[in-house]
Amino acid sequence: MKVVELFAGVGGFRLGLEAADDDFETVWANQWEPSKKAQHAYDCYKNNFNKGVINNKDIAEAWREVPDHDLLVGGFPCQDYSVARTLSGERGIQGKKGVLFWQIMNIVEFRKPSYILLENVDRLLKSPSKQRGRDFSVMLASLRDEGYFVEWRVINAADYGFAQKRRRVFIFAYHESTLFAQHIKKEEFMNILHNKGFFINQFPVENEHNPRHPDQTLTLPDDLVEISDNISFSYKNSGVMIGNEVYTAELVPRIEPPITLGEILKRADNLQGEVDEKYYLRKDNVNKKGRSDFEEMAYQKGPKKEKRVSRTGHEYYYTEGGMAFPENLNAPSRTMLTSEGTKNRSSHVVKDLNTGRVRFLTPLECELLNGFPPDWTNGVMPEKSRYFCMGNALVVGLIERMGREIIRLRREEKQVGYVRQMALF
Repeated sequence: MKVVELFAGVGGFRLGLEAADDDFETVWANQWEPSKKAQHAYDCYKNNFNKGVINNKDIAEAWREVPDHDLLVGGFPCQDYSVARTLSGERGIQGKKGVLFWQIMNIVEFRKPSYILLENVDRLLKSPSKQRGRDFSVMLASLRDEGYFVEWRVINAADYGFAQKRRRVFIFAYHESTLFAQHIKKEEFMNILHNKGFFINQFPVENEHNPRHPDQTLTLPDDLVEISDNISFSYKNSGVMIGNEVYTAELVPRIEPPITLGEILKRADNLQGEVDEKYYLRKDNVNKKGRSDFEEMAYQKGPKKEKRVSRTGHEYYYTEGGMAFPENLNAPSRTMLTSEGTKNRSSHVVKDLNTGRVRFLTPLECELLNGFPPDWTNGVMPEKSRYFCMGNALVVGLIERMGREIIRLRREEKQVGYVRQMALF
């Protein structure tokens, strides 16, 4: 099965798919960081994968180089997807410049892959704040216009047995000519989400929906500009689009026991041995505010109610709830961010299993939390970039599960095609 991977980062999609089945073959991948001379993620991808074309150009210029493929995958930025009609009217509809989703749609229109699997932050479903659901509606309608049905699901990795509370929306689109589409269009929406859809086998849910968020339906207008200008809709964590019809529901995951942060530290301990002194919070290193590293992180993590003064001279109280310090090792980790490993409120601070002292996570531990092989990013980029890449990466095991479903669909498609061909003889 030929795969094209866009916005590839350090290769999380590819790792997951190849772990699912040997039949996945990534024939073309693109990773390019704009306005940066150093291309660390690309270097990492190139270092770990040696098959297929690995492209390091602006996708706005390189999309025409994409070869024929069966599956298009990628995690793309959450941007402003509003559209407008061109002044001349000759080119129809145009989106804002620089929005990478339109480059995805260029490839979709150009190559028409059978399947598309995309990943994004879950706030995509609610953006922009002044017109909830507009951006996702534009995306759905754009895929509809190219002949695709769509199913989506917001998945928290920790709900399905993984070691990190990382919530992302996954969007699976399949062309109306596929066998899967022919089956799905005959089903009721509820039955798709609970029995026949793409996600249900690998990510089971409870029978009852979240009662605080009633199911909703929407008929998308034919005109993309009308959708962009007028649609406001409350998308739930799951849903289906077939033609113009959209159904969305707040599904409740059937929880699987997660891997804990403590288990990840134990795995890392067997791999990395004694943790370097530079990761520990020192009590003798004092900053300009008179706080040691330890005291600074305790302050960052602690609850706050402080009187502050704005630039205009207005006095106000800044309040903030407290966070665990150090982290709870008997639960999955919080979501990793790109600032991991710095003296920042969001950074994980753990009690070392051997020394009992408090420290940051190591880059290797961050890799394990996302399901990457140990030292996947080592040797090809500075340590700060290793943290950054893991803060941007997805949980590989989620893609592995989805890969199993895609291969199952593809093999069913081929089997039916073979039977039909044999019937002609």
